[in-house]
Amino acid sequence: MQHDTASTPLRQRPNASSRAPLSSAIPTRDPKAPISLYIHIPFCVHKCHYCDFYSIVDRQDRQEAFTHRAIAELTAVAALAHNPTLDTIFIGGGTPTLLAPHLLAQLLTTVESAFALTDHTEWTIESNPETLTQPIGEVLERSKVNRVSMGAQSFNPTHLKTLERHHDPASVERAVTIARAHHIPRLSLDLIYAVPGQTLPEWADDLERALAFNLDHLSAYALTYEPNTAMTARLLRGDFEEAPDELEVDMYNHTLDRIRRAGLDRYEVSNHAKPGLECRHNLAYWRNRDYLAVGPSASGHIAGTRYKNTPRLDDYLDFSDEGFAPIVEHEPPDPKRSLMDALMLGVRTREGLDAPSILTSADQLHRRAELESAAQSCAGSGWLTTTDTRWTLTEPGFHYADRVARELMGALVTDDETP
Repeated sequence: MQHDTASTPLRQRPNASSRAPLSSAIPTRDPKAPISLYIHIPFCVHKCHYCDFYSIVDRQDRQEAFTHRAIAELTAVAALAHNPTLDTIFIGGGTPTLLAPHLLAQLLTTVESAFALTDHTEWTIESNPETLTQPIGEVLERSKVNRVSMGAQSFNPTHLKTLERHHDPASVERAVTIARAHHIPRLSLDLIYAVPGQTLPEWADDLERALAFNLDHLSAYALTYEPNTAMTARLLRGDFEEAPDELEVDMYNHTLDRIRRAGLDRYEVSNHAKPGLECRHNLAYWRNRDYLAVGPSASGHIAGTRYKNTPRLDDYLDFSDEGFAPIVEHEPPDPKRSLMDALMLGVRTREGLDAPSILTSADQLHRRAELESAAQSCAGSGWLTTTDTRWTLTEPGFHYADRVARELMGALVTDDETP
């Protein structure tokens, strides 16, 4: 799970030197601060219509070349970062478990040898139900991967077809059985609601079937129509209508009630976990911490510097700067952007925002009064609770998290800037 907060990137040619963003940022970071690693594997069986992550349909003709290239980048990045101890690792995509088992094993082994891991390192790999096979399970069991995030999305064949998801709902149970048989201790499922034509009872049934697996983590996302996706094109073409706002709210509220009765707590707008089993990698993003990036389209954040690898597999395979990938977006440290990122990401979480920290940052930008005013306005609307120590969304405020984030970020925009 990657996010991209780049707004005014410095674009470089794909064959330009890519080491500067990393080499300039790593010496300035606190070596004692937690650091994470994201690896992007772009291959998919099929491009789902709602997905806006970089992925390509796999013909198995470039898997080996990709794996060798990713191993070279892992080795280079680890050496530049002084082989740090990783707090979390996340292998996403795409569908990472679509890699041939022997290639996935090579990649996992490289991570273990290039970086320092501890018994507390959280290591997640994304999977689709049909690609978590026995051979893949055996590879994972031999590694230090300890968490699988599975994209179930729905158990209803009609809604899977609407989403262009090509798996049999029964394959979810088979995949869960394989993961547990191979001693993967933590399991998360992804579900999508507010699918066109979906009813509240159908969503409730999806939840029940997911919770029957005794999950320790569940991500439940309202369907989002991202620009430049097939799903949005179909919507604009009139193939279907969006779910009514009232129904989406009912589905969200039902989710909260049901997951709480199942022993899970919401710790971010769309993410729920048993206490102590939250996804620490997601939290690293939302807390604006440092993370390294490997693979095409992967985004990294080191000591305030943000960068993004080329989002084209051909460019990624064709160019290597002693292992480093070509960078297409690079933003040097910027106090205003850093605070905006902290507001946008942190407000969505249960823990909310550390008020003294963000107000100190706003002081440095001479925007403290404006930020406090925006927070009080959101509080007056019933969306935000503000104290001297924390700003957190209220229960109704979780429905307006994006609106609250925009209001707070907008307070940092001066009169001579475009919001």
